[in-house]
Amino acid sequence: MIYLLAFLCSGSVCLLSQIVFDNTKFTPGHITTFLVGIGAILSSLGIYEKIISICGGGATILITNFSHLLIKGMEEGMQKDGLLGIFTHSLTYTGGVLSFIIFISLIASLFCHSKH
Repeated sequence: MIYLLAFLCSGSVCLLSQIVFDNTKFTPGHITTFLVGIGAILSSLGIYEKIISICGGGATILITNFSHLLIKGMEEGMQKDGLLGIFTHSLTYTGGVLSFIIFISLIASLFCHSKH
């Protein structure tokens, strides 16, 4: 059942994003930015944790989870160090993900060549 919920969660976000992309003049960058904003809002309201508990991995692989982790780090930093902690702890949970993305991009650039 958890696999079905994970599929339905991530699939519905992808489906809605594709419908918006096909029927508007939004670019993929617009849609990605919108999803990051939605994830941040849901995380700030405490809703995203409930979505993760219901959907499991289906909610943690989406771009909305990236903003959820940013907000989570900021909230933790605010509790530890006050207002300055928002800036110093914002990448606590996402630093590993960003490092991995940069590493994979480097590896991909070695094998894929631009046509220009």
